[in-house]
Amino acid sequence: MVFNYLTTHRLKLCFLPLLVAIAMQASRLSTQDLHSFYLSLQKNFTSLTIFSISLILGWTLYIMNRPKPVYLVDFSCYLPPSHLKASVKKIMHHVRVVRESGKWGKSDENEYLMDFVTKILERSGLGQETYVPEGLHCLPIEQSMVGSRKETQEVILGAVDTLLRNTGISPSEIGILVVNSSTFNPTPSLATIIVNKYKLRENIKSFNLGGMGCSAGVIAIDVAKSLLQVHRNTYALVVSTENITQNLYVGNNKSMLVTNCLFRVGGAAVLLSNISKDRKRVKYKLVHTVRVHTGSDDRSYGCATQEEDEDGVVGVTLSKDLPMVAARTLKINIATLGPLVLPISEKLLFFVTFLRKKFFNPKIKHYMPNFKLAFEHFCIHAGGRALIDELEKNLHLSPLHVEASRMTLHRFGNTSSSSIWYELAYTEAKGRMKKGDRTWQIALGSGFKCNSCVWVALRNVKASADNPWEECLNKYPVEIDI
Repeated sequence: MVFNYLTTHRLKLCFLPLLVAIAMQASRLSTQDLHSFYLSLQKNFTSLTIFSISLILGWTLYIMNRPKPVYLVDFSCYLPPSHLKASVKKIMHHVRVVRESGKWGKSDENEYLMDFVTKILERSGLGQETYVPEGLHCLPIEQSMVGSRKETQEVILGAVDTLLRNTGISPSEIGILVVNSSTFNPTPSLATIIVNKYKLRENIKSFNLGGMGCSAGVIAIDVAKSLLQVHRNTYALVVSTENITQNLYVGNNKSMLVTNCLFRVGGAAVLLSNISKDRKRVKYKLVHTVRVHTGSDDRSYGCATQEEDEDGVVGVTLSKDLPMVAARTLKINIATLGPLVLPISEKLLFFVTFLRKKFFNPKIKHYMPNFKLAFEHFCIHAGGRALIDELEKNLHLSPLHVEASRMTLHRFGNTSSSSIWYELAYTEAKGRMKKGDRTWQIALGSGFKCNSCVWVALRNVKASADNPWEECLNKYPVEIDI
């Protein structure tokens, strides 16, 4: 009877050896003992069934709610046409002509300010082939809305065209769109320009990030990552750029003139996916994003501000607190990222040094972990030579580790939030990205913010078609005068 009862259940095959043993044991029992044994077995099977169902439900809930891996299918960086190249000599000649025409600042301060700008350009780390938008090549310079729109549309549509061509993805497959541009945000938005151009679907989840500075590229990736956890089996398009035409400062404030010397035309488009079958063809997997925002502190909030100067000319003011604020925000980001990526040996050294400093000798310096044990490649925002120098020194990096950042600054200038993608494109073009390699993208921006992305290569990565470095790669690296 017991055997017949049990064999009516679907688990009989799994428990067949056990059932045979039970049947053999049951044959030796009396009727009363057999009845007791049957009741005990029935109770145990009820418990086993409840446990099995709970286990299956728990596993199902875990599978359904676990974070979906986010993959980087491919990315592209915009390469402006060659007629937009501007050497330092050409820029200075153009600025001199404009200033002498009375269209830029006060004429009695021309020589003083020209000397200042010349020194900044010579020490900036920028080369002779960076790109300036078409409106600023004109005499007089053109800073109209039409010119600004033209620049930004050429950049973002050029980058997206290349990306879609290289990946073979149909625009209708894109479910999420995130665009960031800090100081140029027209109506309709830049995201809407992309929706209209590529006829993206009506239920597209589109976002337009503005005013978030040079670190907004990482913020855009983090926003897309969060959305990909909610919306399954779709693609996310992330576009990062900045507008130069409208944001050229034409006043006499030295602090505001610095941005003119560093920022250049550029942009990038990135395609992310959470589709499991894409793993075989993607380049990277997103491992971590870390965002730090110290805007609650007044000095952080005001260290980089867009405002009018004493003559009513709009520009971006950089305060004297910027180096201190940047160092503090970077320190917080590193302290947050370190436990996620560093090997246990580095964590122990950091912890021991912290205890010694706190309880025994306050004069002991903080231990800077060896991040070369956690990453093979570093993409440091090409915000300027001083920024790259400082991070190279504080993180104890070699010249090879910061080569991509220095060469990007030299070749393309500070392209704002897209600079970290030109750096990754450089690493790929050089054939240095191997399967399993880890890459740290780090960017700083107004607010003040410091944001990090960590990627791992899922294969030996080769440069995609139309890589922005393919025509000039043989010239790099170049020696940069200190």
